[in-house]
Amino acid sequence: MRVVIAEDHALLREGLVALLNGAGIDVVATTDTGPGLLDIITEQDPDLAIIDVRLPPDFADEGIRAAIAARAAHPALGTLILSQYVEPVYTAELLDSPGGGVGYLLKERVSDVTEFVDALHRVAAGGTALDREVVIELVGTRSATGNSQLDALTPRERETLALMAEGRTNAGIAKAMVVSIGAVEKHISNIFARLDLPDTDDDHRRVLAVLTYLRGTG
Repeated sequence: MRVVIAEDHALLREGLVALLNGAGIDVVATTDTGPGLLDIITEQDPDLAIIDVRLPPDFADEGIRAAIAARAAHPALGTLILSQYVEPVYTAELLDSPGGGVGYLLKERVSDVTEFVDALHRVAAGGTALDREVVIELVGTRSATGNSQLDALTPRERETLALMAEGRTNAGIAKAMVVSIGAVEKHISNIFARLDLPDTDDDHRRVLAVLTYLRGTG
């Protein structure tokens, strides 16, 4: 897997490079600015970009804007946002952009190397990896706006979908909900049916289900 990193804090940036290299992941370029991200993506054609939300010069939303622009120009690019804060509005914009897998993790998650590397692989493969705090914040935002399809889900189905949004496997969902894997599979089958998702492979439908959930659109 080929990765580029956009992070303005030199210590964290170099720490990420060392961590990923140690995990057998090839970091092909780094930058500390949004425009620099677009340049290295064009030059390197990576599988995944790891991006801080706030980058120079204004430390506002330069990172997320660069990520959205990069995904528009390179549709297959996986994008993992790293932030110190939960900023759901940026996540919604990112999810509405065309492109490959998407993730949003708090920087503290980097300390769990195994989980972090697993998240990178999921996103690079077109899946999702969302921090639990981000999911909780988005649940509140989407509940306020309403959605006819999502409203059709039962509470257990919504709980299942929230755990899917975190990137959990069926076994992980079953453990979190204290139910059997068979029960989880039934919930997921019902979710696919209620959201009227195309009958393709389950991995692809999981991503579509999560995006429907997070975007809150019918």
